[in-house]
Amino acid sequence: MEVQQQKPLNTKLILTGLIIGMFFSALEQTIVGTAMPTIIADLNGFSIFAWVTTAYLITSTTVVPIVGKLSDLYGRRKLYLLGNLIFILGSALCGTADSMEQLVFYRGLQGIGGGMIMPLTQTIIGDIFTAEQRAKWQGVFGGIYGLSSVIGPFIGGLMVDHISWHWIFLINVPFGLLSTAMIVIGMRNETIRSKGKVNIDFLGIFTLIPAVILLLLGLTFGGDKFAWASTTSYMLFGGFIVLLALFLYVEKRAVEPILSLDLFKNRVFATTNVLGFLLGLGMFGAIMFVPMFMQGILGVSPTKAGSTMTPMMIALIAASIIGGRLLLKFNFRTVLTSGMVITFIGFLLMSTMGVDSNEYTAYVYMVVLGFGMGLVMPTLMIAVQNEFPKHQLGEVTSASTFFRSIGGTIGITILNAVMNHSLADKIKAAASDESNPVLAKALEEIGKKTDAMFGILIKPELLPFPKELKTPLISTIKNVWANSFSSVFLTGLIFIGIGILVALSVGKSRINRDKKDEEATEEQELATE
Repeated sequence: MEVQQQKPLNTKLILTGLIIGMFFSALEQTIVGTAMPTIIADLNGFSIFAWVTTAYLITSTTVVPIVGKLSDLYGRRKLYLLGNLIFILGSALCGTADSMEQLVFYRGLQGIGGGMIMPLTQTIIGDIFTAEQRAKWQGVFGGIYGLSSVIGPFIGGLMVDHISWHWIFLINVPFGLLSTAMIVIGMRNETIRSKGKVNIDFLGIFTLIPAVILLLLGLTFGGDKFAWASTTSYMLFGGFIVLLALFLYVEKRAVEPILSLDLFKNRVFATTNVLGFLLGLGMFGAIMFVPMFMQGILGVSPTKAGSTMTPMMIALIAASIIGGRLLLKFNFRTVLTSGMVITFIGFLLMSTMGVDSNEYTAYVYMVVLGFGMGLVMPTLMIAVQNEFPKHQLGEVTSASTFFRSIGGTIGITILNAVMNHSLADKIKAAASDESNPVLAKALEEIGKKTDAMFGILIKPELLPFPKELKTPLISTIKNVWANSFSSVFLTGLIFIGIGILVALSVGKSRINRDKKDEEATEEQELATE
């Protein structure tokens, strides 16, 4: 094994570059939603606007496990810079798009860069810090990620209102170039590990990429663009299963597999990835309904509904930082289990909300939910990185990010289906129980189009009924929607409950305060080979 060791890395410069890069790549995931109505009106592309988000999701998720392994083989600096440059190029092109088709294509390109930046940021943190120091910095970066989610819609609104929607993309260019320059300078003396000839797992790449794309397409558009029980659905998910089987077969025989199946023999790696998947299942799917609940049931303004998640994200930021400190005193199982229990309580509290709740109660419940998730998310990454040597950090870090992301995508699909099924059942039951034949008929018609129910709550004046009929009708719809919202969180509660059991099985591993000496020994051994 050959190692080139030169001068020490410029840690401060690297950190600053990583913070800038992560902040703006994370910002891009929330800032676009605010500008979408304006973009649709400007580019006249309502029929395909969903692809603006979907294209980014597919490419960013697909590239994650691949870039992690390649960074182990070729070094973090080269891959990070490539990802940053792709992200900058994609952002610049998005800002100049003059059709929705162009914007969708450019967002896909931007997603490739974003999907490279996010896991590599966490990997580089694992490289430049000792096991003990990672606990602090991973929590800080988790907080930065949360902060971008909080202020993304706000910044997006300001730019759309006072400048132009183009600048939600163009703003990434100067800051991306600054981040790139800092990483170029700060990591110019990166230690390069290689084993002579590098064996790239091309078969693994060419089976994994289409497998993930087919899965995400099926999950994103199933039940919407095509029925779950349809030829299109069978082809997408069937193709995914076949390619996944081929990928697993290839990985068992690859010299340098993209995702080594032997990693799952490590208890911490296996359990934390399952836990991340479960957290994604419950968290992302359930949370997307909260702003809708606040606006449709509690009656807050659209602007205020957009900032609904702020209390939860602030709690998440605080817990991410606190959790890093707690890991210096407690083992991973204790922190993870505590976080999952608090998350469970948060889900349970959210499931009790109804038409009589108020927005301040919702904020308190969301703080509980955010604090629990904030304890868990950075701990998952820290635990995985603690278990493996630095030359494997790219692979294991990217795997952790990938499983949580896939869990979130599947969670959105499952809980959206739960919401729609619950709405259909409950509106049908309400129609059966209604004594007024006019209202019963109206509820039956509304039940045929549950996706329009939220629109009725937002604009009840669209209902062609006199006030004496409209008032009880709206009241019934609100109760149906609120009860279905509770069903979503109760379903998510199942995933979180299973997650508690998984967290308890992590074992007694903890941050090894002697890890610094072990890593120094590893570097010395590598340097002598």
